[in-house]
Amino acid sequence: MAQFLTLSLIFVLFSMVSSFGSVVVSQSLPPPLDPAEQESVYRILESVNSDIQWRSLFPDDLCSSAPHGVVCDYFSDSDAAASDSSAATPHVTELSFGYVSDYSPNPPCDSNSTLDPLLLAPLSHLKKLFFYKCFTQTETPFPDFSPLSSPSTTQNNRSSSSSSLEELVFIENPALVGSLDGKISNLRRLRRLVLTGSGVSGNFSDGFAGFANLEQLTLSRNKFQGEIPTSAFQTLNKLKVLDLSENGFRGNIPASIGNLTELLKIDLSSNEFSGRIPEILKGLHNLEFLDLSYNRFGNYGLPLFLPEMTGLREVYLSGNLLGGQIPEIWGNMRGIKGIGLSGVGLVGNIPKSMGANLRNICYLGLDNNMLEGSVPDEFGDLEMVSELNLGRNNLSGRVPFSAGFVAKLGNKLKLEGNSDLCIDEGLKLSAKVSVSSSSSLGELKVCRQTYIHETAIVNSSPP
Repeated sequence: MAQFLTLSLIFVLFSMVSSFGSVVVSQSLPPPLDPAEQESVYRILESVNSDIQWRSLFPDDLCSSAPHGVVCDYFSDSDAAASDSSAATPHVTELSFGYVSDYSPNPPCDSNSTLDPLLLAPLSHLKKLFFYKCFTQTETPFPDFSPLSSPSTTQNNRSSSSSSLEELVFIENPALVGSLDGKISNLRRLRRLVLTGSGVSGNFSDGFAGFANLEQLTLSRNKFQGEIPTSAFQTLNKLKVLDLSENGFRGNIPASIGNLTELLKIDLSSNEFSGRIPEILKGLHNLEFLDLSYNRFGNYGLPLFLPEMTGLREVYLSGNLLGGQIPEIWGNMRGIKGIGLSGVGLVGNIPKSMGANLRNICYLGLDNNMLEGSVPDEFGDLEMVSELNLGRNNLSGRVPFSAGFVAKLGNKLKLEGNSDLCIDEGLKLSAKVSVSSSSSLGELKVCRQTYIHETAIVNSSPP
């Protein structure tokens, strides 16, 4: 009898444990993705690449098993923490398309890729949309995202806004054409808008002024043109990156750029901006990178306000005929790491203060100007420099560099096109630089005891 009671008790305990385990398992399973969202993702995948059988390869819940690039997150409509997946609802938050690398094997696009923004409507929590080399052959109009600002109804008959996008990224899509006018202006939650390497054209719209949350605006290597409205940057107070390079923008840089006090980077290179480089830039104390090269800024000399931009680490002004001499402004620019002043019409001597103060400089380009006189001895003490280009000027005298300096820079030390520069024979031998060497030092003549400069004869060693 006692044995029977013992076995019965064990059976009861086993049943309780099994039952409890079943409850735990059932409670720990997250709810499935809404069927409307599941179907939406399938249809988007099929529009990006119809050659792949997405439904067969990924037949299960896409928040549990999905191709790389499809990302879900859990959201709670109650007081329960969203980190507890059993008490939250899954939603698709990111869609990334176009194979980038083995580390980012997003679903590959095919030559007939398309995108209908209406397919995104059920994805009420979508935050990121990314396309890399998806629209490369057949011309495809830039998608109209304006319908996403309208309320949509989910399967649960809840009214929700589909304009949840925070990142919209198109990289290297040359067949993407048309304009942006009216197509994205309602996506007011955008933090990142990246459109590079496309055929998209048109003007810079005033509509960007409504993007109060925007932190990055990159529209490089497209076909935009025209002048930028004076109020274009009036309300973009959170902007940290502004890249409009390699387009056809022209006219003056709008004064409203001075309102972007959070900016870390400005790249307006390879456009047709003209006039004077605006002094209002000096108020951008957080700015670290400024590239205005290859525009049409006028003959006003190098901006004297650069030292007031205390955060500046790189400044590139090459290809603008600014003219004038190199000013004595370098004492307050000791943190600069990169300076590009190639082909800006500089005349006169290179000031010694450049070499004395720019001890953190890694790149310095002064080539293709009309500079004359000697290379300052202080340039030989630039320990951090990895590229120094003084080529195609009218410099003269002895090169002040040590064998170690020459060996460190190699062919990144460029002095060609200065017919009156010379090099010590000992340096030439110790650095093993010959006429056939890839280094431009091989083109320089050996300094003589009697130094001849044009018609003048100086009976002493050159400086």
